[in-house]
Amino acid sequence: MKKKIAVYKRLFYIILLASLVTAMYLGAYDFNTSMLDSIYTYINTNNHTPDTYVLIELRLPRILMAILCGIGLAISGTSLQGLFKNPLASPDLIGITSGAVLFAALTIVFGGLIMHLLTDFLKYVLLSIMAFLGALLTMLFVYKMATANGKTHILILLLSGVAVSALTGAVTGFLTYLSTEEELRNITFWSLGSLAGANWWKVFIVSIVVVTGSFILIRKGKVLNALMLGEKEAAHLGFDIEKTKKQIIITTSLMVGCIVAFNGTIGFIGLVVPYILRFIFKSNYVILLPLSMLLGAVIMLIADTISRLVVLPAELPIGIITAIMGAPVFISILINYKRKLK
Repeated sequence: MKKKIAVYKRLFYIILLASLVTAMYLGAYDFNTSMLDSIYTYINTNNHTPDTYVLIELRLPRILMAILCGIGLAISGTSLQGLFKNPLASPDLIGITSGAVLFAALTIVFGGLIMHLLTDFLKYVLLSIMAFLGALLTMLFVYKMATANGKTHILILLLSGVAVSALTGAVTGFLTYLSTEEELRNITFWSLGSLAGANWWKVFIVSIVVVTGSFILIRKGKVLNALMLGEKEAAHLGFDIEKTKKQIIITTSLMVGCIVAFNGTIGFIGLVVPYILRFIFKSNYVILLPLSMLLGAVIMLIADTISRLVVLPAELPIGIITAIMGAPVFISILINYKRKLK
């Protein structure tokens, strides 16, 4: 098994590196000089040419943001699936993403009423904070709805997620109706998702959240494996189940809320990645968690590169690409469930 894991790790690293180099070269802009020459010129002169500006200020931050989003969404989906013992429990399907989008839309439409009371820093991070609150409150609501006597009912969890998504979608639609033309463009951006607004400051903030969150979640492999036996059995093995639940819920909410706040809705990554890995490694979360980070980064970077190329010189919202990739996987999961019911 160790040899098999090592082989897949190397394979994912190679694909990620190849995707990174490809993403740097491909796009609406054609470079006049080589990448190395552009970087060498910028280091020596500290002045931007058109080539260095596109490379350093546009493509590199976007590529890094895609990798961070892939890591954060994939490990969040894998952790939630382990916590709820269900392959359908991804952040978008149980309402976390739509909750974050709703609070982002509220901030876009009504945030102007309080902006003059805030410092410059709070103005910059207000959208992120609100998206996090939306993700956290939605997650807590869905979790409370689905939990009784210390046991989480998966069917109620998923139906609660569907109900919350419908409600938040309706309110977001109402806010869209009330919004001005500029606010409407911003809300549409959150609804469809895009990495076009990535810059070094956003990459810095998202990297702190994703790296910290991933460090917390990647250590939960053993307890998630124990949870497959049942909560009582896991507790008898010495794990603090309630503490684990709170840590995973808060951490995934923070990561998804931060990613949505800066990039809008990017669905299905948290569903597709663990599903693919479970085919290869079964439900061993000690293996799934680190590999999901790698595969999530690969899929997200490829999806973003496709979104930049498919309708040149414009670009397709990345949420459309990930939905096209994820919907067939979701349908195949449902078909598998249907077969098991027979």
